[in-house]
Amino acid sequence: MTSQSQGIQQLLQAEKRAKDKLEEAKKRKGKRLKQAKEEATAEIDHYRLQREKEFRNKETNVMGSQGNLSAKIEEQTTEAIRNLTSSYHRNMESMMKKLLSTIFDISPEIHPNFRPAV
Repeated sequence: MTSQSQGIQQLLQAEKRAKDKLEEAKKRKGKRLKQAKEEATAEIDHYRLQREKEFRNKETNVMGSQGNLSAKIEEQTTEAIRNLTSSYHRNMESMMKKLLSTIFDISPEIHPNFRPAV
């Protein structure tokens, strides 16, 4: 009977050791999965940053810099306004003289369809 109880004790101890090993393996597996997830996230972030940098470079090469375009447009607009203003000041007096002469130089004439009353 002692040999049977000794055998049972050995089986219980072996079962306990197997259970402990299984729990330890589960913990290691969980830790390794967590580590793998962190490594994958870091790798994804690195890849995303690299692709975004390449995209920005290609965008700049194809479209040019947005700041340069707006500065060029602003400069062209200012130049056009300056040209129009100078043209206005140059031609204002002569145009006023032409308008006033057209308005004030009236030569009264009888309309060709007018028939005097007889």
